[in-house]
Amino acid sequence: MSVRLGTVPEITRPGVGLVLVSTWHVGTPERQRATVDAITRAWRSREWPDIGLLSYSVLTGDDGGTLRHYSQWRDQAAYDAFARTFRDERNAEIDAAVPGIERVGLHPYELYRSRTPAEGETRVPGCVVLVDVEFEGPDTERRKSWVDTVFEALDGDPDTHPGGISAHFHLGADGTRVLNYAEWESAQAHIDALDAPGDGVGSATELWKRVRSYPGLKRSTVTRYTPAISLSAG
Repeated sequence: MSVRLGTVPEITRPGVGLVLVSTWHVGTPERQRATVDAITRAWRSREWPDIGLLSYSVLTGDDGGTLRHYSQWRDQAAYDAFARTFRDERNAEIDAAVPGIERVGLHPYELYRSRTPAEGETRVPGCVVLVDVEFEGPDTERRKSWVDTVFEALDGDPDTHPGGISAHFHLGADGTRVLNYAEWESAQAHIDALDAPGDGVGSATELWKRVRSYPGLKRSTVTRYTPAISLSAG
C-alpha cells in the first residue's frame, strides 16, 4: 500500500482508538527542515504499514528547534506491532541523515470532544496551537468536566477571534493530562487573539475565569507549530 502525503491530519476521522504525541529536539530551523525531509523519504520509500496505523503527522515548532509528532492508531496493539516490526529501520534512516536527534516522551491520548469548522469552511490551517494541560492526580471525570466548561466558555464568548478554525481536546491515558490540538488560520492570528483584552485566548467572562481557575488544574503550556507533513495510506 502506497503512502499519501498531505499537510494536516483529519483529527475526527473514524476508527481512531489511540493517539500518540511525542517531541523531538533537533536544535535549529535548518535541522528541522532536514529532519522533516528525512522523515518524508524514510516513509515514502516504503509501503504503508497496514497494521492499524491511520495517519502520522509532523509539526515544526515556532521555537526553531523542535518537532511534534501526532499519530492516529486503531488501538495499542497496532502501535505495538509497528514498534516491533517497522519503527527501527525508519528511525535508523532518519538518524543517519540528521544525527543527534533527542526524542522526548511518548504520550497516549484519546480524543474526547471537538469543536469542528463551520459548514463551508475552506481555510487550511497555517498554524497548530498545542495546549498541554496537567491536573493534580488522575481523575477522568474532572478532566471531562473541565473540557466541557471550555466548550461552555467558547459558546458564550461574545468576541471569539475569527482566526480560530477548530479545537480538539484529547484525554491522556495517565489520567492527568489534557491536550488541545487547535487549528488556526496563521500564527499571527493566534498572537492577535492572545493580545486581545482578556487573559489568554477568550474574553474576560466568568466562564473563562472558571476555566483558568478550575480546581485541581496544575499547569498549562501553549506552543505554536507549523504543519509540515501528514502521511496516510494512499
